[in-house]
Amino acid sequence: MPELSKQVIKSYFEASDLVAYNTNSFNMFIKKGMQSIVDEVKKVGLDIKPEGYENYEIEFGEIWIEDPIMREADGSNRKMLPIEARIRDLVYEAPIYIKMTVVADGVRDDETTVYLGNMPIMLKSDYCYLKNKTHSELIEMGEDASDPGGYFIINGTERVIIIVEDLAPNKLFVQENPHGKYDYIGKIFSERRGYRIPHEIVRNKQSMVYANFTRLKDIPFAVLMKALGVVKDKEIAQLISEREDLYNDIYINLYEAQDVKTQKDALDFIAKKAKISYIEEDKRAERILNLIDKYFLPHIGSSVEARILKAHYLGKCVKKVLLVSNKELPTDDKDHYSNKRLRLAGDLMETLFRSSFRMMVSDIKYNYERLIKRGRIPSLQGVTRSKILTSRLRSSLATGNWGSREGISQRLDRLNYFATISNLRRVVSLLSSSRENFEARDLHPTHWGKLCTSETPEGQNVGLRKNLAVTAEVSSEEKIHYSKLLPSLKELGMKTIGDLK
Repeated sequence: MPELSKQVIKSYFEASDLVAYNTNSFNMFIKKGMQSIVDEVKKVGLDIKPEGYENYEIEFGEIWIEDPIMREADGSNRKMLPIEARIRDLVYEAPIYIKMTVVADGVRDDETTVYLGNMPIMLKSDYCYLKNKTHSELIEMGEDASDPGGYFIINGTERVIIIVEDLAPNKLFVQENPHGKYDYIGKIFSERRGYRIPHEIVRNKQSMVYANFTRLKDIPFAVLMKALGVVKDKEIAQLISEREDLYNDIYINLYEAQDVKTQKDALDFIAKKAKISYIEEDKRAERILNLIDKYFLPHIGSSVEARILKAHYLGKCVKKVLLVSNKELPTDDKDHYSNKRLRLAGDLMETLFRSSFRMMVSDIKYNYERLIKRGRIPSLQGVTRSKILTSRLRSSLATGNWGSREGISQRLDRLNYFATISNLRRVVSLLSSSRENFEARDLHPTHWGKLCTSETPEGQNVGLRKNLAVTAEVSSEEKIHYSKLLPSLKELGMKTIGDLK
């Protein structure tokens, strides 16, 4: 039996790649993530237009990267291997190209291919020269044949993007809070296209339920329902639950909001809470609706049609808070690993590229308008400063500063092979190491088989810096849009909110 176990373990490690999750995540970012970020922007309209034009836009199309190259002092480009980047203190990167088009009064110019900047390339990814090379070929290229890859080379230094552990977004967590203003607090981190907005659905000791998000605090949920377009008390109660034993709690909330009868009354109430009641009535209502559309549960959508979906979602959140407060449901365990998500290199690179690309778009717009004011119509390549994107990507990978977060990338530990693998499979929590957070630091039964139960540093980071178990794998599959699943789900009997109406 021991011999059979050894054979199974040996065959597993021969067949599996210990950093495949990282390279797969990076590949997905290059193939799908970059294009989705460009499609989010799609086009930018100019405020200063050439004379004689009413509408002037720059449209962004297909984006792609080519093979890693280096530019010599004489201006020539040639193929660059990772070993040369290490020896010459260079960045192992590939050029990014994008198709851009000027659309003037609905008339499209010819599509132009523009050099956007350089993208650092992860070793052993699909865009690296080392991919699918044999043992002997790697040795001929000057590489360690047993090197796992999964890291970057920035200015000759090997840098690894660590795995970041975070709470699952777009999911309600209800906790008891016996010593505060509210006795039960439900939290949702609504995330969409890089935006992450915390929401709270809270219940006080008088059974009043409020919603908190962005600058809006202590908004009665019944008022928010009416602002979303659900104005009848019966409909609000039905959106929460049809159980009669919950009607007492629901009735208390509806009674407190009895003076708010219409959507206009609800918008005026929220405007007073937001301290913008001094604005004209029409603009005030428009501003509050815009605030709700953009910042309230943005993962559901930001269109007018999404308001009814948000009302349904809010109703289910209120129901869960009431059930937990009535002891019919347990409070959520935030340390349970089903409530955690691991952000891999591709996810973190997508966050970095999104902010960098949007900054690039603003710079392109500014340069184009500046030259138009001088009476010139510039070329698209002429107004695209590729150093902006390149320097931001390089800087973040070299320093580990990812906007508001620090330490996202680290120098790869080359003390020995096991230290290298450990560094590539490290998991770091975003919780502050200076605070106690006893429960987050403790071992949890759901860590079994996912995280190593032994490897964690001593001192302040104990329990916050962990490592994946040696046989753990992280899925980084392509996200499937719900619209592709709807037909199949409807065949199984599922009804959407539209069908119910």
